[in-house]
Amino acid sequence: MPKIVLVNPEIPPNTGNIARTCAATDTPLHLVMPIGFELSDKYLKRAGLDYWPYVDLHLHESIVDFWHHAQSEGGRLIGFSARGTDRYTDLTYRPNDWLIFGKESQGLSADAIAQCHQLVTIPMNTTYVRSLNLSVSAAVGLFEALRQINLSS
Repeated sequence: MPKIVLVNPEIPPNTGNIARTCAATDTPLHLVMPIGFELSDKYLKRAGLDYWPYVDLHLHESIVDFWHHAQSEGGRLIGFSARGTDRYTDLTYRPNDWLIFGKESQGLSADAIAQCHQLVTIPMNTTYVRSLNLSVSAAVGLFEALRQINLSS
């Protein structure tokens, strides 16, 4: 099963919506600290509603702690970024991939991008919009990975 990783998320409803998606798909959710809210935040809980008990949630104290964890577990680090070089649909996903998303205001840092095995983008018209919402991007990436993995199994 691929895993969703949010590096320093800032907006509680985005994380709550992603948690709901993870609960609906049995996808582990990894949050890398620091995050821009408390996990007890009422907006986070409202967005996740009553699904939080069904989320396989993992917290990492820092990006370095996460890198060590991911390395010990194995799998590719797939970064999602507007600076990606390949379309997210062109990648052949594997069950042990880590789908990594950066914070809402800045995306993935250069250091995080440097750690990724592959950097993908979700194509969009940037004439009027800088980026997609984090929860939308995570869902789009996850469902493409699950679609491919389910087709190949």
